[in-house]
Parts: sequence; C-alpha cells; structure tokens
Amino acid sequence: MTTMTEASVREFKMPDVGEGLTEAEILKWYVQPGDTVTDGQVVCEVETAKAAVELPIPYDGVVRELRFAEGTTVDVGTAIIAVDVAGGTAAEEPAAPASAPEPEKKPEGRQPVLVGYGVAASSTKRRPRKGPEVTVAEVAVRSVIQQELNGHSPAAVPAPAPVPAAEDRSRPLAKPPVRKLAKDLGVDLATVTPSGPDGVITREDVHAAVPAVTAAAPATAPAAAPAPAPAVTTAAPAASFDTARETRVPIKGVRKATAAAMVGSAFTAPHVTEFVTVDVTRTMKLVEELKQDKDLQGLRVNPLLLIAKALLVAIRRNPDINASWDEANQEIVLKHYVNLGIAAATPRGLIVPNIKDAHAKTLPQLAEALGELVGTARDGKTSPAAMQGGTVTITNVGVFGIDTGTPILNPGEAAILAVGAIRLQPWVHKGKVKPRQVTTLALSFDHRLVDGELGSKVLADIAAVLEQPKRLITWG
Repeated sequence: MTTMTEASVREFKMPDVGEGLTEAEILKWYVQPGDTVTDGQVVCEVETAKAAVELPIPYDGVVRELRFAEGTTVDVGTAIIAVDVAGGTAAEEPAAPASAPEPEKKPEGRQPVLVGYGVAASSTKRRPRKGPEVTVAEVAVRSVIQQELNGHSPAAVPAPAPVPAAEDRSRPLAKPPVRKLAKDLGVDLATVTPSGPDGVITREDVHAAVPAVTAAAPATAPAAAPAPAPAVTTAAPAASFDTARETRVPIKGVRKATAAAMVGSAFTAPHVTEFVTVDVTRTMKLVEELKQDKDLQGLRVNPLLLIAKALLVAIRRNPDINASWDEANQEIVLKHYVNLGIAAATPRGLIVPNIKDAHAKTLPQLAEALGELVGTARDGKTSPAAMQGGTVTITNVGVFGIDTGTPILNPGEAAILAVGAIRLQPWVHKGKVKPRQVTTLALSFDHRLVDGELGSKVLADIAAVLEQPKRLITWG
C-alpha cells in the first residue's frame, strides 16, 4: 500500500471555455479514479451556454478523485478532478500485481479543442473503448438524454461508480437530429439497420423501422397495464400524451443563456418593430438563375442568401444602424464592419452564430459562409467564438410557414430582421392583379440608437433590393 502526498496532488479547475462564461455542466467523464492520464488527454466533456467542449488535462498522473458527477453544473475556477502527478496508487486500493497487463491504449491523433491546452496530436489520447468510435456530438446527446430522463442533476460530490467496460460502448451511430427523431417515434436505434457511411443510421433508416416497431408492440405488450413512460424532454407522440400529467425540464445550457439574454434585451433596449410586405418574384427568379451559375456550383443558393445581401447593401447605405449602445461609458459605438448573425435552431436550442466581416464578402463567398454556418450549427459543432461579436442578425421564421414576427434584439446589437414565408399571392403588378411571390419582412431596432426615419430607410432599402435585385449592382 502507498499513500499520496498533498504535494503530489494536482487539481484541475474548470476553465473559462467560452470568453467570459461563469459556469459549465459536466456532460461526460472519460476517466475514472485509478486511471492513468497523460498531458493533453481529454478527460471530460462539458456544456456551456454556447457549446459542448472537451477538456484535456494539462499534466501526467493517476486520477484520484472526480469532484463532481455527470450532470452537475460547476462554476468556472472550481476544481473538478484531482490527479496524483507522482503516479502512486490510492490508499484504499491494493497494489496491482506485477504481472497485471497494461490497459489497452486508444489510437493516437485526436486533437483537443480547448484553446489554451492544445498539444501535439501525437500526445492526445482517450480512454480505451470497445466497439465503434462515437462522435463528440453523439456523446453529448447521449449524456444530456440520460440526465434529463433521470429528472435531475445529481448534486453529490463523490465520484460516480466505475462503468463496466462493455456498457454503452457499442451504441449505434446516428446524428443528434436522427436520435431525436427515433426517440419521438419510439424506435430503438439498436434495432435499426444502418445504411449511411461507416454504419451511420439515417432518417430514412428510422422511418423504415417504424412499421416493425408498430407491428411488434401488440406481441410484446404485457397482460397487466403498463407503468407510465418516463418523462422526456422532447414532444411525446400523441399516443402517450396522457401517460404523464407534467414534465419538468431543468433550465440550463443554451436555453438558460437564451432566456437571460432575451429578458435582458427586452427590458433594456426599447424595441420598435416595423413591417413591409414585398413582391419578391424577381428575387426568386434570380435565385433559380444563380443555381445554374458555374461560380456558385456546390454552394448554398437560396432566398436567404439574397436577403442577407440586401441587408448588407441597406447597411452600407445607412451605416448608423450598425451600432451598439455602451451604457457604462454612455457612448454609441458605430461599427465599421458587419458580423452578420443567422439565428439557427439546433437540438441544443436556438443559437446565433455570425459570419465575420460579411460586408467584405462577394456573393459566392457569402454563400459559402452561409453553408458552413448552417452545417456546423446542425452538427452541434458551433464554437463559442462563432457566436461572439455579432452586429446585426437575420431570423428566418418563414421556414416554419410563419408570415412574420416581432423579433427581440440580440444583446449588443441595434437591429434584427425577421423574414417571413414566401407565398404565391394575388398582387397588383403593372396595373393588373397577378399571382406573385410575396413575403413580409419585420425589422426590430433599438430606439435609443435608431429613430423611426433610420429604421424605415433600412427596411425600405431591403424591400427595394428584393423587388428589383438589379439594385444589388447599382447600390452594392
């Protein structure tokens, strides 16, 4: 037996992984007490109000204690794991036999993502696993689902019990939206035959498995009345609606940050919203033409691309709307750049990543940036830095079939544009009523910074560009 000395124990504290965030939730531990860790090895995954991030340990040693259980929210600067850098064994544990084999090591090459703890790829290792490798997003989704099925986040400090090596190591591979779909439809992913690359289950695979699940249900139903299903955080199927009277979901992560930001914005900045209904028939025709343009092949070309370009043109013509209010210094800060935010719905909630220096991008560059932004958000890989420093935002409620809305400003910004659904409607065109593609735009702005004249000019310019897209050339 040996005992560890205080001098040999190093405590790894929860770092600030998101530029000023004060707390993070531990989603998953990748190590247990007694495991050997090396400098740069990922030991856990945490979720902040902005993103899920893996934390690498900055030194070598043996894990002595996990200070918090999975699902616990921890303040930045609090020690979360204790490591004996001298490499001794715990006092309660007998020394391992000399003939005991070394634990199997995972292949090297995984690069930690936390800024400030980066190391060479050759030194980055993970705890050995059995079965196929899983993605970071998959691990996060599994952990969040399990925590929320349990109904609470454990507050106990003692380390969680070691997990058997074979447990949850061979779960099927699927992206977060597909897992959500399977849960909503009551499909066990373990019974689904994957058809995607590398054995990944697709949405089509889940839908194909629904008839089999439905057919098997009567045969497997017990004679007695089944117990109520556990409460889940996503919308339950209609058939199980009456199995539980209420579901309580902890307010945390993105939802908590969004709520705080929206309340702060709504009760700090005096909001004004103006509306305009516009004929976008020519814009829709231009979208179809651009899809055939060789310079835009393979890029994301849709109405949102031209709406974003129209907003950038309007800001160039009315630069005072691209500003922020500095209450502490009693100053108006005029921005000479545009970081264009795009509101995106993700499995973790609504986030607003932004395209840096969107004002300086050509149309193909803007299309490429939009495609990358949306793809990254859907995969749950948006970094905290991508959501910092926005100056103006677009929220596209039209994709849900909504005509328009009164959006709340993103904190620190002076304006946000809501885009409604584009519909074929009767419209007076050249003196005659004709079917035209029509949409409604709504511009909310901070009335401390933007008066009615400036807000009206910006909205009118956006509408004018969408009615006559050739103005992109003459005005842009």
